[in-house]
Amino acid sequence: MDASLQTLQHWIDGSTNIVFFGGAGVSTESGIPDFRSVDGLYHQKYDYPPEVMLSHTFLVSHSDEFFKFYREKMIATWAKPNAAHQKLAEMEKANKLKAVITQNIDGLHQMAGSREVLELHGSVHRNYCAKCRRDYPLALVTNSQGVPACEACGGMVRPDVVLYEEGLDMDVMNRAVSYIRNADILIIGGTSLVVYPAASLVNYYQGNKLVLINKASTSMDAKANLVIPAPIGEVFSQITL
Repeated sequence: MDASLQTLQHWIDGSTNIVFFGGAGVSTESGIPDFRSVDGLYHQKYDYPPEVMLSHTFLVSHSDEFFKFYREKMIATWAKPNAAHQKLAEMEKANKLKAVITQNIDGLHQMAGSREVLELHGSVHRNYCAKCRRDYPLALVTNSQGVPACEACGGMVRPDVVLYEEGLDMDVMNRAVSYIRNADILIIGGTSLVVYPAASLVNYYQGNKLVLINKASTSMDAKANLVIPAPIGEVFSQITL
C-alpha cells in the first residue's frame, strides 16, 4: 500500500464521521457510461446534444424522443454495485460513514446496502405522473412504449430525476450541507466537480481531511488534503475495516 493509501486508511481507522460525495465515476466501474469522458454521452452522435434531450423543455416538446433516449442511455437495470458501492455500505454498517451524497441516479448505492443516500439528481427507480403526481416504479417506464401514461388520469409518467432547466430538491441539498459541514472526513470520489450547484457543496466542508479520489484532476485538487488519482473502486478495494 503506497503512502496515499496508508494515509487514507489511517484517517478512516480513526473516524466515525465520514461523508462521501460521489459522481458518475463511481458507476462507470459498473459499466454505466458517464457524460464527459472519451466514451461518454457527450462524445456520442445523436440528432440533438444529450444536454438538450435531457432538458425539461425536450421532455415536454419531444416526449417520444426523450423517452427513447432515456430508456436507451439512462436506465441500466443490468448494472451491479462495484467495489466502491460495496465498501461504502460496509463503512456505514461499521458506523464510520454517516451519509453518501451522490449525483448518480442509478440506485446502486442502495442496492449495495447503503441506507443514508442523498440523491441530488433523483433516481430512475422513482417515477410519477406529471398531472396527478401518482407514484410509479421503474417497471412502468421500461415495460411501456413511447410516452408512459398514468393508469389513473392518463397523464405523462416522468422520471423523478432532475433534468436540465430544473432545480434541485432544496431539502436534499440542505441535508447534504449539514452532513458535509459536520463531517470529520469528506471523501470526494468519481466526479470532476464541474456540475453545479452540486459541486458547490464541497465548499461547506470545514475539516482538514478533504480527500479527492478521481482519475482526472479537478478544480479542487489544490484545496484537498489528500489527492489520489485513481479509479474509486480500485482505491476502496484496498481499504480494510
